[in-house]
This record gives sequence, C-alpha cells and structure tokens, in this order.
Amino acid sequence: MSAVPVTIRRTVELQIDGDAVRVPEGSTILDACKARGLDIPTLCYGETLTPVNACRVCMVEVEGSRVLVPSCARKAEDGMVVRTRSDRVDHSRKMVLEFLGSSVDLSTTQHVDRWNREYGAAPERYGPPAPPAPEGARDRAQAGRHHAGDGQTAATVAQPVKIDNENYVRDYAKCILCYKCVEGCGTDWQNTFAIAVAGRGFDARIATEFDAPLPDSACVYCGNCIAVCPTGALMFKSEYDLRQAGGWDESAQTVTETICSYCGVGCSLELHVQDNTIVKVTSPLDHGVTHGNLCVKGRFGFQYVQNRAPGADDGA
Repeated sequence: MSAVPVTIRRTVELQIDGDAVRVPEGSTILDACKARGLDIPTLCYGETLTPVNACRVCMVEVEGSRVLVPSCARKAEDGMVVRTRSDRVDHSRKMVLEFLGSSVDLSTTQHVDRWNREYGAAPERYGPPAPPAPEGARDRAQAGRHHAGDGQTAATVAQPVKIDNENYVRDYAKCILCYKCVEGCGTDWQNTFAIAVAGRGFDARIATEFDAPLPDSACVYCGNCIAVCPTGALMFKSEYDLRQAGGWDESAQTVTETICSYCGVGCSLELHVQDNTIVKVTSPLDHGVTHGNLCVKGRFGFQYVQNRAPGADDGA
C-alpha cells in the first residue's frame, strides 16, 4: 500500500509590535495578530466572508508602506514589520469611530463603547444629530444630488425601521455599509443576489432590486444576512419586538445546540431561549455543514415549538 502524501504548508515570519510571529503562508496580518492574542477592532470582517476592507477600523502600520493597511485583508509576508498601535494607527481608528458614531446608531454594536474609550473617540463633537429622514427619502436619493448639511447638526442615516415581513426587520439607521450582508447573500454563500449597494457617497445604502419591498424581491428569507450583520441593522423580528418592549435580556438567555429536523442535511442550530421561549436561532460559524448559514426553515421555522397546550407553561 502506497503512503498517503503529506502536504507541508510553508510558514512566514513577521514582526508584530516587536515580537516575532510565525504563521502559515496565506494568513492575514489579522490572523497573525490573533495568534499573538492581540485584540484588533473589526466591524466588516467575517470569519466566513471574503474581506472587503469597508469599515477601516482594523488598520495597522506596516514598515515601508506609504499608507495604513487593512489587517483583515493584507497577507502576512516574510520579514514584514507591523505596528498595531502607534499615533498614526490610533488617530485613524479614532476618526473612523467618530465618523461612524456621529452618523449611525451604534447602540446595538458590540464593543464600540469600549473602543471609543480606548481611542478617545467622541462622536458627539460633530454636533447634535440631524433629524431622521422621512420614510422612503433615502431610498429615493439619486447619485450626485446630495445636499449639503446645515452646518449645525451632524448628518445621519437615521430613518424609519422597515417592517414588511414576520421574519426580520431592517433598521438602516444602524447600517455602516460593511457589505457583509451583500457578500453573504451573493457569491460567498447564498448566491441569491437579492440585495446590493445603491447610490453614492453619503446617500449609499443597501437596497433590493429597484427598491422593491422585501416580499416582492428575490429574497428567500434564509436570514444569512442577519447572521453576519455586526450592528443590528438586520434583526430577528422576535428580538426587535422584545427590545421595543424592553424585555430583551441576553444575560437571561440560554443557548442549546441541536440538529435541524426539517431535512437530512444535518445543519447545526443554536436555540436562544429566554423565559422558556425561543427568541432566535443561529448556527455556529465553525460547523462543517453550515458555516453559520441556514435556510428559511432552519432559521425561522421554530414557532411550532411554542405551540404549547393550554396551561403547559404553568406546569398543568
């Protein structure tokens, strides 16, 4: 019997903040930083998605490079010298956090408050937020026709929440245009291409084809866009309703892993339960079958579990 060939993966050695780090060839600077235990802020980065370098908070300084580089996309190279903290890096992250925080509602974005403190970001220094746009106003915006602000308030993407189905809501007042939903809906996973970026500059926004209502679009309600959204711009309607009622409490939730019962694929589900009720369903990113993705049944078809007999909740 012939021996099974063994593939030896080359490694590269670089210097990060003065320490030598060796990582497999093809790793990114962010991978190398994680291997060292460094906490690099990221928003548009997704473990299962192609990097698009949109948010710019993961920028680092590479010796010999004229500009800062995105650590999530730049490949590590032999002999590379990287600084993850410097006056230049910190100032860049501070400005990005301020620009985002002054124009977008980041209230449900994890870690942002800590990052603001760490980098001294003060989004409020740009002035009070401008009034929200009327419903549909941003959807009607045309490229090249952006109007200058009043100089007294900070322009925002604030607008009414879009609620046109029972599965999830779109709160684009929280959208930072990270492109993760577009990537997940497109070539990275779903290949449905129901959404894309429309418009230019500050008027850019996520939109369906011809801005059709979601039920009339190509959306198949897999919810994979929700799974990768970092800010809560896309959210389970069950979670949204609980938040609106002041009842959402992650500290009181348990997560139970199980296998989807709808077909034979074997997708792994994580059931988030609060007050003995499933409030949302996710899937682990490291699962070999799903990689965090599900279909409409796996992600939203959990309501039948709640169809309890009268008196079941009180032990009768």
